[in-house]
Amino acid sequence: MADVFITHALRTPIGTAGKAFREVTAAELGGVVLGELVRRLPGQVEDVVLGNCMGPGGNVARVAALTAGIGDHVPALTVDRQCASGLAAIQIATPVDGYVLAGGVESASTAPWRLWPETGVRYERAPFAPAGRDPEMGAAADMLAELHGITRARQDEYAARSHARAAAAQAAGAFSSEIVPVGEQVTDERIRHGLTVQRLGKLPSVFRADGTVTVGNSCGVNDGAAVVALSRGAGQGLRVVAAASAGVDPTLPGLGIVPAVQRVLKLGGLSLAEIDVWEFNEAFAGQVLACCDVLGLPDDRVCPQGGALALGHPWGASGAVLAVRLFSQLVTQEGGRYGVAAIAAGGGQGTAILVEACR
Repeated sequence: MADVFITHALRTPIGTAGKAFREVTAAELGGVVLGELVRRLPGQVEDVVLGNCMGPGGNVARVAALTAGIGDHVPALTVDRQCASGLAAIQIATPVDGYVLAGGVESASTAPWRLWPETGVRYERAPFAPAGRDPEMGAAADMLAELHGITRARQDEYAARSHARAAAAQAAGAFSSEIVPVGEQVTDERIRHGLTVQRLGKLPSVFRADGTVTVGNSCGVNDGAAVVALSRGAGQGLRVVAAASAGVDPTLPGLGIVPAVQRVLKLGGLSLAEIDVWEFNEAFAGQVLACCDVLGLPDDRVCPQGGALALGHPWGASGAVLAVRLFSQLVTQEGGRYGVAAIAAGGGQGTAILVEACR
């Protein structure tokens, strides 16, 4: 991907499930961003690749592209690597002589309910691994924190910092250039101004009686879309130095970030210290902290303008949100040269991308 560039990057505001976007489908959210990108591009779109986890099926990317008014002749592909879907879509996008629009969409609010045949029991989620190796994400995060000695206090401190950073960035207009309004919604819904460690410390654990994971140091359930435009040989924007995915023990899926990051750094020939902006998906504070500890990366270097704990985690879109955040910080705000975005996924997987700002 040495000559592939991210030339444009946009996202919707991130909504809390059941609130601002409670009646807006995944395809409609994706259509908003795709339509705005097309209006800004100087060339033709040759393909659309979008990640999605919980939509109605039937190729959400194609429906979103047609909703955006992209020509019937432009094909579209929907990919599913669970939470890593949006970043995986960027990883596999292959522009030739035009633009590929790649990212992800998710609407937890409008995701259809499914039932297992005969029993009528609600189908909650797909299996990520074989039985016995497929824990619920919250329980897995609790176990990961315990195994790596991540205390409740440290998790709450990290979560409070994420909200404080996001609130400060929002107030400073750091998100303005990347957000495409959806109706009257122009800002992210979840950010809590003034959230303190003391307030977080009063919340009970939710997955184990003696656990450390709470609703306060976990991400929310969210709606949103994020898409980037990829072009070959553009020379400006973010050059994609490397992109990679990797697997880990599915019983500890949150560690998927670690080998994916290690792989892109090796491919790019760079060290941890040479990266200016780090964006990890903050599914759980304990999970991010464990990954930082294993990598030897100071946790205060991650998500400098707040992450998913504050902004929200619209599953299939979240990886692409990270790429948009890199674009804003490295290109729009000229905040450095190199950036890495990484996200873990159910089933024990991780995807990462290494980019270089070119101006």
